Amino acid sequence: QREEREWHNARLRQENARLRLENRRLRRENRCLFRQALLGPGPDKPPADPGEEAEALRAQLGRLQEKHRRALRHLRRCRAAGGPEASEAEGVELDELLLEADEQPLDK
Repeated sequence: QREEREWHNARLRQENARLRLENRRLRRENRCLFRQALLGPGPDKPPADPGEEAEALRAQLGRLQEKHRRALRHLRRCRAAGGPEASEAEGVELDELLLEADEQPLDK
């Protein structure tokens, strides 16, 4: 029985070592795939479809422009109300930004 237990323990240690190696490999692969998902295709891979990429960029631009418009409206309201955000935001840069937004509305 002792020999059998020792043989069984040795087999389990080997299996454990094999599983540790596989676990490390899978972790590395997971990190690599996660990085690729975050960074997108590498410089050596051309975009799948220029039309799709352009459409995605247009959609992203639209979302950013809408966020910009909302932020400017919020700043105007804060300035009008004299809230704490207004006192923090006082300055030439904010004045220029608001003036520029009034002169040139963003295109969609």
